[in-house]
Amino acid sequence: MITLTQDADGFIRMDRHFPANSLISIIFNDGSTETFSGRRLNGIHDEALAEYRASNHLDAKGFSRLPAKTVQPAQGIQFVPVQAGMAP
Repeated sequence: MITLTQDADGFIRMDRHFPANSLISIIFNDGSTETFSGRRLNGIHDEALAEYRASNHLDAKGFSRLPAKTVQPAQGIQFVPVQAGMAP
């Protein structure tokens, strides 16, 4: 089992997908713990990534839709917002 800890801002560090059948335990700021399946956490990551790309004018593959002179610092995310009750 993989254990992750929520930071003070409500995020967990997740820079890659986990295997779909793995169990991931998240310790929240309030001390509670919740267990997620890899499939569910990957879905949360994908939703956060889509929101990030939309808010930064990136297309589905992470390429900039702004003029070529604009430089984007990164095309992905490493921190995913989570809260208690998100696991099914």
